[in-house]
Amino acid sequence: MSDSTPHLNIAMIGYGFMGAAHSQGWRVAPRFFNLAARPEMKLLVGRNAERVDDAAATLGWEETSTDWREAIARNDIDVVDIVTPGTSHVDIAIAALDAGKHVLCEKPLATTVRDARAMSDAADRAAGDGAYAMVGFTYRRVPAVAHARDLIAGGAIGDVRQVRAEYLQDWLVDENVPLAWRLQKELAGSGALGDIGAHAIDLAEYISGLSLTQVSGVIDTFVTQRPLLESSVGLSGTASAEMGAVTVDDVALFHGRFDNGALGTFEATRMSTGRKNALRIEIAGSKGAVSFDLEELNSLGFYDATLPTDRQGFSKILVTEPVHPYIDAWWPAGHMLGYEHGFTHQAKDFIDALSSGVQPRPSFADGLHVQSVLDAVERSSAHESVWTPVGD
Repeated sequence: MSDSTPHLNIAMIGYGFMGAAHSQGWRVAPRFFNLAARPEMKLLVGRNAERVDDAAATLGWEETSTDWREAIARNDIDVVDIVTPGTSHVDIAIAALDAGKHVLCEKPLATTVRDARAMSDAADRAAGDGAYAMVGFTYRRVPAVAHARDLIAGGAIGDVRQVRAEYLQDWLVDENVPLAWRLQKELAGSGALGDIGAHAIDLAEYISGLSLTQVSGVIDTFVTQRPLLESSVGLSGTASAEMGAVTVDDVALFHGRFDNGALGTFEATRMSTGRKNALRIEIAGSKGAVSFDLEELNSLGFYDATLPTDRQGFSKILVTEPVHPYIDAWWPAGHMLGYEHGFTHQAKDFIDALSSGVQPRPSFADGLHVQSVLDAVERSSAHESVWTPVGD
């Protein structure tokens, strides 16, 4: 990348956990990948002036603001990166797209199907004028995940018949964990279902190449009251003696049917004692199967049912060879990548798409579809788990 490479000025709205991860991606991508445009970390936006200044100094942003509208109004901002709570996505994204900015928005796309549809419509309008939008389902960029999709697309497991997907965490097992924004429906939209279930849905569809068409599910909340926060930053803060109501789900379980007739089982929970970040996908087909576990993210399980029976069994593919997705930019074979590399790959793919003038994926339309699946699961649970169509 030379000094003559065009610059792409980024404004990021929000600076918590996801803000740090996205900052890592923008910072590292041009140093390992040959990009057609160089991302410049121009403006960081947050509501608290002192905290956003501290975050900018830590994460490497040039300037700060306490009003996201400044990022929209500035002519020198090319991309708006949204990492705020879900309830604010719709206003920021639509304003940015209508102003001709490219947009990267964290998942889930919105808190309601109505808002997600409005965002998708805005993205369609903006694309006609050359401004593009992408939703941040970052796990698509894990090399083993991308390799699994390539194997299935190439026919390695034959016709997909069954999908099992689960995302298990345990950070809410302790009933004294305070009432952060992720536990309030008016801010987060939903709980485990939208926060981590959205990843399981997107990954199952991305790897399999299929789309969910109907679901039957149940959601529940085990801890209905938690200590209020006296002050907070992200998920942490000081708990008070006063209690508040948890208005989102702790666990979501559902069955799904895909557009080719395959069946799926899904689980999303933040109450799985002992599981820290276990996103697991297994897809079985007529000729084989693949399996992936985020807690072992450099490897992929592969079963080839066409082999003689004396050689059948799940094998472990170490996804660290230069021929594997993204790997040739990194270290010698066998040297591992981590969680943060997905955000570098996300920045790389986003910039590549913008530079080529093509729609980056997953699009806002893809995000709308996932939002529709989440909505269908909630509606099914509210009506005794009746099979419910996914309506985009």
